[in-house]
Amino acid sequence: MANRISAVVFDLGGVLIDWNPRHLYRGLFGGDDAAMERFLREVCSPEWNARLDAGQSFADSIAELSLAHPDQSELIAAYRLRWPEMLGEALHGTVAILHEVRDAGIPTYALSNWSAETFPLARSRYPFLDEMDGILISGTVKVAKPDPAIFHIFLDRFGLRPETTVYIDDWDPNIDAATEFGMIAIRFEEAAHLRRDLRRLDVPIAAETG
Repeated sequence: MANRISAVVFDLGGVLIDWNPRHLYRGLFGGDDAAMERFLREVCSPEWNARLDAGQSFADSIAELSLAHPDQSELIAAYRLRWPEMLGEALHGTVAILHEVRDAGIPTYALSNWSAETFPLARSRYPFLDEMDGILISGTVKVAKPDPAIFHIFLDRFGLRPETTVYIDDWDPNIDAATEFGMIAIRFEEAAHLRRDLRRLDVPIAAETG
């Protein structure tokens, strides 16, 4: 099986990078987690963030949302002004796997839903991103997972065959879309499980670290 795996593709947020708006907003809400969760569910919602990932500009998105929620305009503006504070640590267990896969001679890539405006801020913070063979960010092509179009763009851009490409993501709709596209999809839960899943595919990495 090892010879048939031509590439391993990682999602970024939740797989290699601890991105979470709660890192920022927990402080802005003074520890009132219920109010924070309501804000992130009803105002700066996942659906709203998805439009940023798909290429809508922060300026337009924040202006529109602030008109709808004028009493929360400062909190909405913080989503861009203080965006770097949403970044946590690299997920070191997964980064270690990334390095082992590369050391085994298998190319590594990233396919991630991310705004083109903020990705440069993340790229400068996590050096391992520059070690990858290629990265495709949804905001640059203005289409986001789980739309099948982004998988087509990704595979075509890097000359990869879906049936020999492993794809790792932490969100079920993306896993389903990758599977339907013919990729070898792995649902990410934590690094130890990922390590076992890759070894089942005969990817030559260690059984465990440390």
